[in-house]
Amino acid sequence: MTQSPQSILKSVFGFPEFRPGQLPIVERLLAGTHTLCVMPTGAGKSLCYQVPALMLERPSIIVSPLVALMDDQIAGLAANGVTAAAIHSGRDREQNVAAWRAFQSGEAKLLYLSPERLMTGRMLDALKPVNPGLFVVDEAHCISKWGASFRPEYEQLSQLKHHFPNATLAAFTATADSATRTDIAEKLFGGEGDTVVRGFDRPNLNLAVLPKAQWKPQLLGFLAERREQSGIVYCLSRKLTEEVAAMLKAEGYRALSYHAGMSPEMRRENQEIFMAEAAVIMVATIAFGMGIDKPDIRYVFHLNMPGSMEAYYQEIGRAGRDGAPADAMMLYGLGDASLRRRFIDDDGEDDAHKRREHQRLDALLSYCEATQCRRITLLSYFGEPGSKACGNCDICLDPPVLLDGTREAQMLFSAILRTGQVFGAGHVIDVLRGGDTDKIRARGHDALPTWGVGKDRPKPFWQGLIRQAVAGGYLVVDIDQYGGLKLTPRGEAVLKGRETFQLREIVPAKGEKKPRRSAASLAAEADVDSDLLSALKGLRRELAAERNVPAYVIFSDATLIDMCHLRPGNLEQMAAVNGVGPKKLADLGEAFLAAIQGQAGA
Repeated sequence: MTQSPQSILKSVFGFPEFRPGQLPIVERLLAGTHTLCVMPTGAGKSLCYQVPALMLERPSIIVSPLVALMDDQIAGLAANGVTAAAIHSGRDREQNVAAWRAFQSGEAKLLYLSPERLMTGRMLDALKPVNPGLFVVDEAHCISKWGASFRPEYEQLSQLKHHFPNATLAAFTATADSATRTDIAEKLFGGEGDTVVRGFDRPNLNLAVLPKAQWKPQLLGFLAERREQSGIVYCLSRKLTEEVAAMLKAEGYRALSYHAGMSPEMRRENQEIFMAEAAVIMVATIAFGMGIDKPDIRYVFHLNMPGSMEAYYQEIGRAGRDGAPADAMMLYGLGDASLRRRFIDDDGEDDAHKRREHQRLDALLSYCEATQCRRITLLSYFGEPGSKACGNCDICLDPPVLLDGTREAQMLFSAILRTGQVFGAGHVIDVLRGGDTDKIRARGHDALPTWGVGKDRPKPFWQGLIRQAVAGGYLVVDIDQYGGLKLTPRGEAVLKGRETFQLREIVPAKGEKKPRRSAASLAAEADVDSDLLSALKGLRRELAAERNVPAYVIFSDATLIDMCHLRPGNLEQMAAVNGVGPKKLADLGEAFLAAIQGQAGA
């Protein structure tokens, strides 16, 4: 091992120094220490295992869940002059045989495999004579039933330590709470080794939640200032995905859909368009996202609540990977929460698993109704308490007004109790507001003392109060009773006057309260010539299309911005740009120099 990690980083990848936290992970893997690494999205996890893989004498296996992700990684390495191989179902037999021979001969030091392909008896037997020195498990949260994206085929990876006892095992994920981390480490390396948590904070993300009112105008209002930006709109169902994509197309947006009901060919085509082109909206279910490494996704919009804080964090993590400002907006309604409860209770897993999932959903509900900085709430959930208010979420930018809502809460809880704790929000609100419905008359609820006591408050007020009461643990939604509201002991304490109820002021749903940053303002914020940056992005897009690779494989946005700052006039100066290694300098340097000089003369 004659070269240092820093020299490999510079000579191969073109970066002068490691980002914070990368080098300690590289050094652990070079020392043969099993390591679980939890790193926020965009922190550069790939380099943490690619650098040691190039330095170790023995070859490395990278376990990846997606064909597209493997191909992108290999294209990125090839652009830096590194030969890597992959064997997967998206390649024909001849290509897979050629990849194996390249790896077996030592021409390729890295081999990318899916967990299913790796853990076959045939592949394990073939690998033993090759004697891999490092196994890297990417998206490692998939191995744990405690996590948000458990995949049964990943669990087989727990046998790696028995098949290859002399290899170092590494696991990388951006999404794992403490229970999930413990489970991953136990499964992969028997609890031995190190766990490195680089933190969960993504300070460039603006976090915001709105009560769901009329989702169409809410979504269109959000997108109005973002026509030139790429983003993801997440929906709960395939049907809604298609409906939203059609609506956005009718409004003049370039919107694509993605869900499990589409053919693999159509999903692949839509994903490739989204990855390669600008100003595209992907409307998708959770089937889309794992391994998506498009750096300039400027927003993630949730039309429906995710199932947990982990799922939410994972999905918003697809925005702003380039480090520039990006938005995470969620619409939150009680109907979504009830549906999520039903999904959990209908799951065939054991009671302990269901209880755990309900707790995770409770945490997300609390996040939605938070009265302090959302980033503090999010990071506290992942075990990072004590963070300072971010100044960049909806609560910091527009703090909610807290009121004494004890009287209104008592009205609500009394109506729930007097109607038998079996009715959902709609009927309870009708009773409170003095509604004259068949359901009320048939049950005699118009004779109750609580009938009409809340008629001076509009329906959205009572809907908001119910959401806050559920999120705060004063009420539960009884899924077995078709969404009936029930009081908890805490709700009973408020009803009996033993506890007060702090109400977050409920205001009518409106459009966005603050202007959002456009693509042009992002360039201004980076203090670069926006015309030059646009020209360089255009050249990058052309070269990516010619080579059939994602744009970031050519150069990242950060590298293009550095070119704008340095304005190199020759290849020697271009070599000083962050992210321009020798191979990219030789292949791409002249083209980008010409673009810079052309813009200077424009």
